[in-house]
Amino acid sequence: MKKKIFILLLSLLTTTAHADFSTRAKSAFLIDYDSGAEIVAKDADILMPPSSMIKLMTLAVLFDEIKAGNLTMDDRLVVSENADYENPLWYPASKICLVAGQTISVRDAILGLIVLSGGDASVVVAEKLAGSEAAFTEKMQQKARALGMTQSTFGNASGLPNPNNLMTSRELAILAQHIISDYPDLYPLFATKRFKFNEYQSDWCRDWGRTHTMNYNKLLFTMPGADGLKTGHTDDGGYGMVASAKVGGRRLIGVINGFNGKSHDALAAEMKKLLEYGYSATKNHTFYNPGDKIAKIPVWYGRQPDVIATIEKPFTVTVPKDAGLDGVRVLARYNDPLPAPVRTGDKIGEIIAQRDGREIARAPLVAQNTVKKTLFFGRVIKNIRVIFGID
Repeated sequence: MKKKIFILLLSLLTTTAHADFSTRAKSAFLIDYDSGAEIVAKDADILMPPSSMIKLMTLAVLFDEIKAGNLTMDDRLVVSENADYENPLWYPASKICLVAGQTISVRDAILGLIVLSGGDASVVVAEKLAGSEAAFTEKMQQKARALGMTQSTFGNASGLPNPNNLMTSRELAILAQHIISDYPDLYPLFATKRFKFNEYQSDWCRDWGRTHTMNYNKLLFTMPGADGLKTGHTDDGGYGMVASAKVGGRRLIGVINGFNGKSHDALAAEMKKLLEYGYSATKNHTFYNPGDKIAKIPVWYGRQPDVIATIEKPFTVTVPKDAGLDGVRVLARYNDPLPAPVRTGDKIGEIIAQRDGREIARAPLVAQNTVKKTLFFGRVIKNIRVIFGID
């Protein structure tokens, strides 16, 4: 058995560099959702307070419970004194405006988190799922590590200032990718522009609620195709946003943190500039789609002589518009021969795209068909043919 590398495409022209994106934000990160390619990366691996963007992790843990069937959107969650609007913790903070003892539906908790950035709702969710907010942060940590977010740490579920609330822009983008891809039935809630909570339990909250219905994510109102995700703001950390837009069938994910603008409107304008840069400066090229025959790999001791290698989702690369595919080569890498048995869907290699020697995309090759192992007699015949050099 030997490792085989097969060049599927080779373009030897040189590339033309495009101008870098400039932003006043301390950190910015922009990726293509389909290819995973980095388009902009400014201090993307620096740990910074994520403010209310941390609620994306709170929601991801909650979404897992819904996906597993442990909760429904109509289940009711009990509000404790920790989430009561009269708790001084919530005086200056974003909230739904809840009263201890009342219950809210899971759906309202989700919309309250997304649209109103309700820190009180995050406490309600945390206490339901883990018994306490402190215990819930352990679930957040475990979830982060499972997603490959190796640096993020969590001190609470709301994003209120805490020395343990630290995330990088890159890892916020990883989290956004996960939410978009793994919860297709729930992700559309992030495009909700207005949410009016109808279960206020105090006159003060009812008055407050009349003027608190609009999503803090102003990009939803200013950029066609924008459909999520979450903003954040603290006096010390400035403004931040994790955003996504789908334009012309192509989705980008952008992250900005440490932006010293004057308002959420200014933040949205900066994010719009970042996303529009990605669409204007780059384009996607899809080399293969699921089901395409990429390689025919011999199988040792197989009832069939080979297996077809394909991919599970489109293999796409992101390239500068002014350079196209110049300098790009695509490689298939696999062991030759593969030992039987091979089952449909087994990972049997990988496909890699490089640009001027630098990797720009990678995906697993999977078996398109099943190849069972030959019976004992068939293996004996195979060994004899090998010994005597018979094809």
